[in-house]
Amino acid sequence: MVRRLLTYVALYVCALGAGLPALAQLLTGAQVRVKDLGKLQGWRENSLVGYGIVTGLAGTGDSPGNRTTKQALSNVLSQFNLTVPPEQVQSRNVAVVTVGASLPAFAREGDQLDVTVNSAGDARSLVGGTLLLTPLKAANGRVYALAQGPLSVGGYRYDANGNVVQKNHPTVGSVPGGATVEVGMQTQPLSPGQSLTFVLAEPDYTTASRVASAINSQLGSGVARARDAAGIEIAVPDAVRDQLVSYVARLEGVWVQPDRRAKVVINERTGTVVAGGDVTISRVAVSHGDLKVSISSETTVSQPTLVGRVGPGVRTAAVTNSRVDVEEQMGPGFVGSGTTVADLVQQLARLKTNTRDIISILRAVKAAGALHAELVVQ
Repeated sequence: MVRRLLTYVALYVCALGAGLPALAQLLTGAQVRVKDLGKLQGWRENSLVGYGIVTGLAGTGDSPGNRTTKQALSNVLSQFNLTVPPEQVQSRNVAVVTVGASLPAFAREGDQLDVTVNSAGDARSLVGGTLLLTPLKAANGRVYALAQGPLSVGGYRYDANGNVVQKNHPTVGSVPGGATVEVGMQTQPLSPGQSLTFVLAEPDYTTASRVASAINSQLGSGVARARDAAGIEIAVPDAVRDQLVSYVARLEGVWVQPDRRAKVVINERTGTVVAGGDVTISRVAVSHGDLKVSISSETTVSQPTLVGRVGPGVRTAAVTNSRVDVEEQMGPGFVGSGTTVADLVQQLARLKTNTRDIISILRAVKAAGALHAELVVQ
């Protein structure tokens, strides 16, 4: 144990002495890289979309009455000198689909992209199908990739004699590496005097100021300047314009301690509560209980047996007696002062409070102004 501890200390000292802040920060765990906080402005993915046909289905394609499928298949056959009117197309082995993909930044010609295929008609399943050659276009109408290949569907659907067995969504599939980039994304070189802009994934003035200070301390004084809560403007010296890749690599490797906003995330559908352990709660008293109201009715029949001669207005009457029972169960109680959300949730869990009641309590504490954090309800 002592030898292992001495080894860790030696590694830490060597990292500091050799100028390796990455290893030192991994041992301390206090900071993160600038690379993990955002990205450079202009580096983004572009959405591609197309419209195609899936063939080879075992009778689970679009119905013969689907006019869109008839017209699409007729157009495909016409490209091979086969003239088939749309009204004569009768097949349950084809389906019209929409195809989507994301073109990443710095994509080059010949790169492979994953595509997602969605049924656009009334097909029952795309299992076993193959996507025909489909052009994928961007928002400007230009074709950037071509998609084709067999589908991978994470489900199935089989029906016979009115019995249906289905797993997941068989009308959605994917083609891993099924699209080939035809037009790459060209990056424009920096013009004289142009600078880079680093955009934070979560805008915050404190974090932006710390990032600019960290870059200035490691890349040179006056290089970075925080423009707002999200953008940090970074000047590129003329001496490194021909070595922009290495300069950006140094920029991404800068270590900084970001500021964190207090948030409590609640998912009411799944009953999940996620909060930072240091989210504070002011002095508050919480009392939670269940009110159970039971209403029971009992109907009896009154017979006029004591009357000797029954007149025309005397008859059997039904009488209903109702009883209301109110039962109030004492729920958990909690009084805190300067505590955290983690402490509150832990004490409520000890009182055997279920997750959905904890969510209701947290929302009530927020409404009372005692929860000093942003409450995000999903």
